Amino acid sequence: MKVELHKIPIKDVVKDYKDSAEEGVTAYGGKLDIRPKYQREFVYRDRQRDEVVETVRKNFPLNIMYWVKKADGSFEVLDGQQRTISVAQYVAGDFSINEKYFHSLTKDEQNQILNYELMIYFCEGKEREKLDWFKIVNIAGEKLTDQELLNAVYTGTWLSDAKLHFSKTNCAAHSLAGDGGQLMNGSPIRQELLETVLSWINDGKIEEYMSKHQHDKNADELWEYFQKVIEWVRKTFPKYRKEMKGIEWGELYNKFKNKKLDSKKLETEISELMQDEDITNHKGIYLYVLTRDERYLNIRAFTDKQKRKAYERQKGICPKCKKHFKIEEMEADHIKLWSEGGKTIDENCQMLCRDDHREKSSKK
Repeated sequence: MKVELHKIPIKDVVKDYKDSAEEGVTAYGGKLDIRPKYQREFVYRDRQRDEVVETVRKNFPLNIMYWVKKADGSFEVLDGQQRTISVAQYVAGDFSINEKYFHSLTKDEQNQILNYELMIYFCEGKEREKLDWFKIVNIAGEKLTDQELLNAVYTGTWLSDAKLHFSKTNCAAHSLAGDGGQLMNGSPIRQELLETVLSWINDGKIEEYMSKHQHDKNADELWEYFQKVIEWVRKTFPKYRKEMKGIEWGELYNKFKNKKLDSKKLETEISELMQDEDITNHKGIYLYVLTRDERYLNIRAFTDKQKRKAYERQKGICPKCKKHFKIEEMEADHIKLWSEGGKTIDENCQMLCRDDHREKSSKK
């Protein structure tokens, strides 16, 4: 891992400064990507922005910044985005401090700002080395997420295209998933949609996938995969409910995409389960109808009062082994299983000793 400290005057850093909003922010003669295309956008409050400029004007030290050096010799800001933009905006005349714009300052005051040297580390090396380093130095006020750290390492044509699809407000993925609020959680500009889909397509091994495809010309494979996932969800569960938001749809698609499913039968069952008062996790219904794993439903447990009533009724005797136990040595059990129509009511509660209850549970 190669890390070099450079002292660069502000006049060089802000040279050819260009802010194209979400399309990106560049400077340093076009060689510095201050905010990479379609990545997150944080905006300092006026007070924070002004304090950065005042620090420079008073010739006080500004915190060290980190740039990623890319293969083509250009750079991408890892840490220092908001400080750099604050200074660049002031020099460009975008705002004033105490009613003084940059152009209102004396020539000496302007030169003092322009000649102020920023302390910047240039970082380059192997992907794993850079990632480890970035995790160590990621101590800024707005910490990078894991996905943003990976983005800083695996830059290239593939990532640029992937961000175009998944990392912009109102991007194609955000719209396809129901304006981002119907089927998926997360913000595009915080890279959360991209992170989710990468996790789906490669069984959680995000870095492995990014490393493999870093130099691909585009991210068509990822985009086409995502389209197939959403198409499968809408075909399998055509009636939308708010409980569908945030389910790991890609994982279900990977497992059940080739299984013949009857969407009408599934909808009938889902509707009935949504009305079952014993089910406490309605989101889990969608996973249950595919997997038949009752753990996703969080079936309502018997209350302490119900357990005590059953224990007293049984006089502390386990109906299976016919032995007597203290109440704390027993566990509540549905006499008639929930899957067979049994409800969590007094009449369907019995107390079994731990061994018998676990034996019965293992046979479900």
